[in-house]
Amino acid sequence: MTITQSVTKEIIRKLLHGEDYRSEIIRLIDAEFLQYVIDFFRKVIDAKLKHQMLSINWYKQEFLKDDLPSDELAIYSGLNRKTIGNMYNSTKREIVLQASIEHYEMLLESIQHLIDQENQIDVTLTIKMHGVSVDLNLNESLIVINSLAVKRAALRGSLWSSAGKRVEKPLMLTLCRLFEVPFRHYDQNRLPPSLREVDFYLLGISEEERYKCEVKLMGKGNPESADVVYARESKVFIADKLSDLNKKQLEQAGIEWVELRADHGYQRFAIVLDHLRIPHAQNHPLLDPEVIDVILQDVCMAL
Repeated sequence: MTITQSVTKEIIRKLLHGEDYRSEIIRLIDAEFLQYVIDFFRKVIDAKLKHQMLSINWYKQEFLKDDLPSDELAIYSGLNRKTIGNMYNSTKREIVLQASIEHYEMLLESIQHLIDQENQIDVTLTIKMHGVSVDLNLNESLIVINSLAVKRAALRGSLWSSAGKRVEKPLMLTLCRLFEVPFRHYDQNRLPPSLREVDFYLLGISEEERYKCEVKLMGKGNPESADVVYARESKVFIADKLSDLNKKQLEQAGIEWVELRADHGYQRFAIVLDHLRIPHAQNHPLLDPEVIDVILQDVCMAL
């Protein structure tokens, strides 16, 4: 099981117990960033060894190549794709490439100016893997550190905004297993291929009864986040927190909801299943740690 799968398990466990999950998102950011750092350092070693006769240009030669994905180009130059989009009103590949190269050259000038001003500072960053090592001077070290800082910020924004999507499928599978819903009522393979990878559906008695589920890990401070459920025509809404107004509006729209942070909030999933006429265990399941461990292990390993 990967680190990110382990973190996903803990997020779901906390959600089911009505606990705050945010510390797990921070762990996920740390885990993904640290893995990225290792992979990036490996690329840096390969790039510098490949261009041993070059000075600072080895970085540009390898990390600003025009055949790299746009997102990578931007990060390597010290920008992110969203910033480029805001600056140029476009994220077309040629725009990203142009903006990345221009920013990289500006970054080099800024670094050189800083070094000239702080000429008593010197840094050598040594990266060693599997017995092979390279030394980065101050210029090179600052370029690498800046790129990593941009990547960390991009990961942070992405993971906080997509936390619900990241846990949606495993959370829904866990709830179905916990409430002993027959597999045919949540077997995603019964869906058309176009729907399987995007959303999670509960399946009714007939083939036509497909109930789209939406998971949103929102707080009461931003109830407008619930608006997505109307735009996407979802039938079931699973949230961390819901205001009384959220609940009233959802009910008026005929949308089933579960507020996980409420006292024993997960148990309301039984009411949702009843309203959708989907069979399930008649007794409210308890959160037995051993049962939850088995379910989460199975669910996360299957994804």
